[in-house]
This record gives sequence, structure tokens and C-alpha cells, in this order.
Amino acid sequence: MAIHVLRAMLLAIVLFALGSADAQPTSTRDLPPGMHVPAAAQPGPDFDVDKATEAWLALLTPEQRALSDAYFEGRYWLVLWKALYTIAVMGLLLVTGASRRMRDIAERTARAGRFVATLIFAVMFVLAAALLELPMQVYARFVREHAYGLSNLTFAGWLKEWLIALALNIVLGAPVLALAYAGFRRVGKAWWIWATAFSFVLTLFLSMIAPVAIMPLFNDYKPLPEGPVREAVLKLARANEIPTNHLEWFDASRQTTRVSANVAGVFGVARINLNDNLLNRTSLPEIKAVLGHEMGHYVMHHGFELAIYLSLVAGVTFGIVALLLDRVIARWGPRLGVRERSDLAALPLLIALYAAVALPLTPVNNTIIRSAEVAADAFGLNAAREPQGFAMVSMRLSTYRKLRPGPVEEFIFYDHPSGYDRVRRSMIWMKENAPQ
Repeated sequence: MAIHVLRAMLLAIVLFALGSADAQPTSTRDLPPGMHVPAAAQPGPDFDVDKATEAWLALLTPEQRALSDAYFEGRYWLVLWKALYTIAVMGLLLVTGASRRMRDIAERTARAGRFVATLIFAVMFVLAAALLELPMQVYARFVREHAYGLSNLTFAGWLKEWLIALALNIVLGAPVLALAYAGFRRVGKAWWIWATAFSFVLTLFLSMIAPVAIMPLFNDYKPLPEGPVREAVLKLARANEIPTNHLEWFDASRQTTRVSANVAGVFGVARINLNDNLLNRTSLPEIKAVLGHEMGHYVMHHGFELAIYLSLVAGVTFGIVALLLDRVIARWGPRLGVRERSDLAALPLLIALYAAVALPLTPVNNTIIRSAEVAADAFGLNAAREPQGFAMVSMRLSTYRKLRPGPVEEFIFYDHPSGYDRVRRSMIWMKENAPQ
């Protein structure tokens, strides 16, 4: 019966996604290529920061503002629905006994030891959870992105990338889960401290291998060709003592309409990557402004710092979950087929509790990340010295990020500064650094 329901669900997803893929992207959403500096934002003796900022904001038409607001405000609800959906999926695995049966199969198959049993359980769990999460993934990452003209992927292309990500979760996730449970069983009630330290180490490890081993699975990376852009990026990198051995562009346009770049790597290893949307649709001042920001993250070691701060928040979450987990198992464990906290069958319960506890802490995580982004913005303005380029690219990003949120709204939902905030700070920088 469950297999028939799953087949029907997957068929409905495919038909729905294929139908949605026919929707045309909104042609008026994007700003045209190149620089478009408003008259009020031109330098001069009567330059006014507030007037210049409002002139930049006026580059977006009312239609573009409405579309951007609708897309971004929809994400607020999506955060809640994703958390509730994850809790529901984990609850389903618990109450149907699926988690317990996967544990029993793994233990019978691997009588030789717990580590192998955990590997087998992890593979089954990742597959089951991924299939149950698929409807939400299709809606959030394919249907909704197409509805707002932000995705260029066909459903077949999207599904291929989803399968690659699933394979990575199995190949990397199963050993990680086995190692985590090996420590889980040894440390007893202090497992949440172990989990916090483990998440920090895992975050650093993934940040090291992702640029080399994971990102190339989804895009083709090629050396940035000779020309003004390459020379400008190299000058910016050399001026800030960033290694220039790996300067590449990648074909993000087959997936998305967004512009982006990144300077990836830790411990002295840097890979400078620009996506082709940035190269093809923006001007040189914009490219320099974006790369100045990204280099700021690298120079200020934000990858390492964020791993520390976000792991601390995760530690608080794990600590609260530890208090709840034993109580729930003591009361409902026998009914759910869960023996004790380190039982593999308890994993869905642990994930559901984590999702429930982590949701209210979302503003804390967002504030940590947003603070790093503000620092990188300041670094980028000082390094690239392209305030007009920074304002222009901030307006491009504002075609899918709400331009001017309220202070409470920004605190809760924004992990980057708003477009208004970025444009205004670039105009302040321009005024204060104008030639005398």
C-alpha cells in the first residue's frame, strides 16, 4: 500500500513540475545590462546621500518592486513550512515504524559490528527521507523558482542535480553519521557537546573539499580568459594578498538568472570564481565591487569565524534537544520502538526536535551571517573603490530580494543587508571619499 502511495505521489510531482516548467520567466524582472547611474547619484558639489539613494531605488519599477517583495516575503513562510514539513516527515518515519524496521534490517545484515550497521541504516534513512522530502524540494527549488523567472533548468535537469546531491548525501552522509554515532555511544549524556564540536569540524572539512570535489559536479569551471576583467580581478587579489592560482568562471546561467561570485577556500587555499551571468550582464565596476566584497570574506576569515559562531548556536540547539530527547524517549520510546538515546531508530526524533528548536533561533543565525556580510561590504567598498558599481549590483540583487524591509523584518528574516542599506552605505562612502 505504501509503495503505491509513493508511486502516485512521485507521478503527481513529475506531472506538476512538467506543467509548471512551461511558465515563461517574467521579462521585466531584471535590470538591463551595464551601468545605469541616476542623475541624482552623480558626484558633484550638491551631492546628497538621501537623494542619491532614493534615485537608485527608483531604478526598479513598481512592477519589479512588487515582484521582488512577493518572492522574498514568500520565503518567510517557506522557512516555517520547511521546518514543519521536516518535522512531519520525521514523525511519519517514527509513528509508522519505518525507522525501527530500518534499524532492525541494518542490525541483522551487519552482525559484525555497529559501525557497519550504522552505515547500512544511514543509506536507507537518507533515501527514505529524501523521497519523502521531494515534494517540498520540487516546490521550493523548482516550481517556485520558475514562477518568478529565476531558474533556467528543465525538470529533467533539476532532477539530475537532485540525484547528484542525493548521491553525495549517501556517500558523505553515511560515514559521517556512522562516526557521529560512534562518538554518541561513548560520551553518554554529554553527546550534545560532542555533536557541537563534530559539527564545527565537519563544517570546516566541507568548506575545504567543496570547491575542489563538490562544486565541479554541478558546474563546469574554466580559467577566466585574458582581458580587462581578468586583469582587474588579479590586481584586486594581489593588492589584498589573495592567491591567484585559481581564477575561473562557471556556467551558472544554465541553472539560474542570478549574478554571483565567490572566493572559496580556507587555510591559504583560494579559488576565485565568477559566474557567467555576472560576466555577461554587468559592467566592470560592478564586477570589481562584487569581487571586493567576496575577497573581504576571505581576508577577514569569515569562513572560519562563521563556523565557530554558527556551531555555538548549534550547540545551544543540541543542548536543548538533549534535555527534550531523554524525556520523550522515556515517555513514548517503547511505543515508537526506540530503546534509548543512541538507538538508530531515534534519529528521526532527534532531527524533528532539532528542527523545532532551531526554528526560533533563525534570527540569531541570520544576524551572525548578516554581520559578516556588512563587514565584507565595507571591505569591498574600500578595496574596489567602486561605490557606483556596488550600488548598481545591489539593485540587481534587489530584483529578487525585498528592497526596503522594516527593522524587525530585517532582523528576523535577512541574512544579508537590504538593498536600501547597501545602496545608502555606498553613497555615504562616495560622499566621504570624493576628491577635494
